[in-house]
Amino acid sequence: MTWRRLWAALAVLAALTIAWGSLTPGSELPASLPWDKASHFIGYGGLAGLIGLAGVRLPLALLISVLFGVTIEVAQIPVPGRFGGDGHDILANTLGAACAVVALRVLRHLKGRRPTRG
Repeated sequence: MTWRRLWAALAVLAALTIAWGSLTPGSELPASLPWDKASHFIGYGGLAGLIGLAGVRLPLALLISVLFGVTIEVAQIPVPGRFGGDGHDILANTLGAACAVVALRVLRHLKGRRPTRG
């Protein structure tokens, strides 16, 4: 199995985990989830990073992650005990994904540079 296929499989697993956690009725979740926005940031950052590592161009990886986040937020609307369509969640998702994409771009740039020899 190639690395890109492994990253792609992990991206699908991450997306399924995000969907499961996001679409679970509120009554089945712990009473309080600390750092809700940080969870969104980290989850979607991880998703975008995995998509990028799978070989998808970084702008497209960002777009896929953001659209997935918006779709999940809209899908949450009818779920009992959940507050779907939350703009702050969408912002946290987008910022996490954007930070992951920027980090990957920087790492790729640094990896592409050749050290100078004296």
